[in-house]
Amino acid sequence: MQKSLKALFGVHHGLDEKSVNFLTQALEKNNLPGFDYIEFKQSIGNLGNLGMDEPTMFKSAYATAATVGLTKEKLLKTAEHYKNILTTEKTQFDAAVQKQVEQKVRSKQVEVEKLRKMIEEHQAKIKELEAKIASAQSTVEQADDLIEAELAKIENTKNGFDTTLRALMNEIDRDILNIQQYL
Repeated sequence: MQKSLKALFGVHHGLDEKSVNFLTQALEKNNLPGFDYIEFKQSIGNLGNLGMDEPTMFKSAYATAATVGLTKEKLLKTAEHYKNILTTEKTQFDAAVQKQVEQKVRSKQVEVEKLRKMIEEHQAKIKELEAKIASAQSTVEQADDLIEAELAKIENTKNGFDTTLRALMNEIDRDILNIQQYL
């Protein structure tokens, strides 16, 4: 009864199941032909079900494997082979993670930075417009005062003119009456 690699390597609590599946599939895909570290690990797993202690499991599995030509040197060499497979998977995974960071995080960071600059520019324009509004408001207020002063001045001039005109007209009218009466 052979155990799956997932059962052999993924029995530790708290491991990410997706990662365990991915890595054990890589090991299965690159399983060397013949009896090597993987089959040795499966033998140890089967012996573990019998309640043996760890040293006895290792010695029993090795004794059986030695009958099909497995040496300690081949066992260690093939274990290193599988570690190299996992290291290669780690390198590829890191590259994929970096690509995801570039696509999904850094691009958003660049977008956020552009938006921040745009906000700063808009805020500067708002301040500039507010200054222009305040200046125009001041000019309007001063113009209102100036307009009122000018209107008052014009009204005074008009009133003075009208008064003077009436006075002169009255003077001429009296003279006309006098000319008609006395001459």
